[in-house]
Amino acid sequence: MSEPTKRFIAGAVCPACGEMDRILMWNVDDVPHRECVACGYADTLNAQGQSVPSEPGSRVNRKQARVADPKVQTVQFFPNPKLKKPAP
Repeated sequence: MSEPTKRFIAGAVCPACGEMDRILMWNVDDVPHRECVACGYADTLNAQGQSVPSEPGSRVNRKQARVADPKVQTVQFFPNPKLKKPAP
């Protein structure tokens, strides 16, 4: 099977980054796909031309949360008077 012909769409604006004339479109088995060459956004369109939602996030397909670095400390630039401890 050959690579589908990708073509730029004049005047199209990327829904993610807002760049104009950066959208490539192509069809695979009569299903339209689009991709932004500026930011890498890609999606599939339905018969009405609307974006098909991607799979909703779940505990199975989400990335694992990063563990906080123990060397990092918070810094308070301006003292908050509400955080002052009362004198004994």
